[in-house]
Amino acid sequence: MPRRTTGHWRTISTVGGERARAYVPVPLPPSPSLRIDGRLRDRLDAALLALGRLDSVSTLLPDTGLFLYMYVRKEAVLSSQIEGTQSSLSDLLLYEANESPGVPLDDVVEVSSYVAAMEHGLARIRDGFPLSNRLIREIHGILLHDGRGADKSPGEFRRSQNWLGGTRPGNARFVPPPPEEVPACMGALERWLHDEPERTPTLLKAALSHVQFETIHPFLDGNGRVGRLLVPLLFCVEGVLHEPLLYLSLYLKQHRDEYYELLDRVRRSGDWEEWLGFFADGVRESAEGAVTTAQRLTVLARDDRTRIERDGGRAAGTMLRLQQTLLEHPIQSATQLAERTMLSMPAVNNGLTALATSGIIRELTGRRRNRLYSYASYLQILGEGTQPL
Repeated sequence: MPRRTTGHWRTISTVGGERARAYVPVPLPPSPSLRIDGRLRDRLDAALLALGRLDSVSTLLPDTGLFLYMYVRKEAVLSSQIEGTQSSLSDLLLYEANESPGVPLDDVVEVSSYVAAMEHGLARIRDGFPLSNRLIREIHGILLHDGRGADKSPGEFRRSQNWLGGTRPGNARFVPPPPEEVPACMGALERWLHDEPERTPTLLKAALSHVQFETIHPFLDGNGRVGRLLVPLLFCVEGVLHEPLLYLSLYLKQHRDEYYELLDRVRRSGDWEEWLGFFADGVRESAEGAVTTAQRLTVLARDDRTRIERDGGRAAGTMLRLQQTLLEHPIQSATQLAERTMLSMPAVNNGLTALATSGIIRELTGRRRNRLYSYASYLQILGEGTQPL
């Protein structure tokens, strides 16, 4: 592979007079141009084929919005875990049901903020707003509005030096560009996302811009989560996906060491090709996983409806309404279910007892009052891979 210069090192002085080397990336595209041999082309083509299948499946789902609602939450959990939180998917759903999660509250607040940031980005994109530095700052502002990042300048590019690994820039694993370089670096990245100076295929654009964003590290905190979130938004903006159902966090969680090594290799030697292969494999695996998950959830919901209609007797109508509402929010209290279904409490309690007896749902608390119910099989499928690191 050709060696490339992807940036230059700049000596900086830190607080206390210590000197360190910060890395300033050159604007995209890579020079010399990417060398895509037959094997890499096959990996890129496989990723595009998997994206096409995922997009096709999304149009056939009985309720794409329902699947997206839960899949965004799964991604929020996984992306936050990469940054060190211990929240599981069940913890997040308990928090959203106004129940106490089994992990520190700050962890769940971070995940909940990720959901809000993602939903804001999706809404803006659907309204025709461009994928821009303004939108990136808006997303970041929501991501860090609450919890541990609230004092890290939410929504603003950093005005001080940050670093990755180590206790200070002098012993860090990597030092991003000095703060005065961030506006220019992000301005160049924004122009490149908008096909200046040249049009770039979407898959390559997503792969290259992810590395560039992580190298610039424009915020004091939350860069990894924002960088991962931008991938599905870009696929939607460019029309590759109609719905943002492609998330890489599970793949990156499972290959963390290789992920960080390949980012460093791009910076050291300009080896974009190896990174592209890794990214393409991640897109393919993630897209195939999303298709499989959607199919399994659809079959589960259909089979459970069939069982209820066959065995539910006079309570079948109530049970079906409860099942549908639990598909939308898989952990709920009887009171919440009564409010959402507009059914009476006696009807809800009788329906929940029947669903629990049939094994479709599970009561979580063991309490006699204020019980909480889980659509256990549905959550088990969705939660695969979301166990804390």
